[in-house]
Amino acid sequence: MSQSVSPVPNGNPAVSPYLLIRGASDAIAFYAKVFGATEHFRLTAPDGRIGHAEIEIAGSRLMIADEHPEMDFLGPQSRGGTTVTLHVYLPDVDSVFALALASGAEELRPLCDQFYGDRSGAVTDPWGHVWSLASRIEAITNEEIQKRFNELYAD
Repeated sequence: MSQSVSPVPNGNPAVSPYLLIRGASDAIAFYAKVFGATEHFRLTAPDGRIGHAEIEIAGSRLMIADEHPEMDFLGPQSRGGTTVTLHVYLPDVDSVFALALASGAEELRPLCDQFYGDRSGAVTDPWGHVWSLASRIEAITNEEIQKRFNELYAD
């Protein structure tokens, strides 16, 4: 008698970011320090590279691996940048933003209050991944967001 197996492993969402990083172990330590990430799993290859790791930030699971050029698995540093931004809601965006910068991230967009009810800013981590960091500061409807958006372009 065989057991039924879920197509999505327990604890994983159906869609998870998978970050390729030159120096994944250091990145995991950075994410733990800055974002409070917890590590769930790590596979280390005989050459010391991380073949696969899973971390959790603010209740969301991310997968991470070192670059493996022989398989064309390359991160932003090797590809000349990234087209993806990871958006994270945090209880205290100001403190986390400051800690990210103090820990080696570069500011892309300063923190400020946004028309859509968030206080947010963006950084690039030392491995080239872009993070949009935010806290919700105002509860507003989608209609109000649209109105404010339209007003931005009214001039």
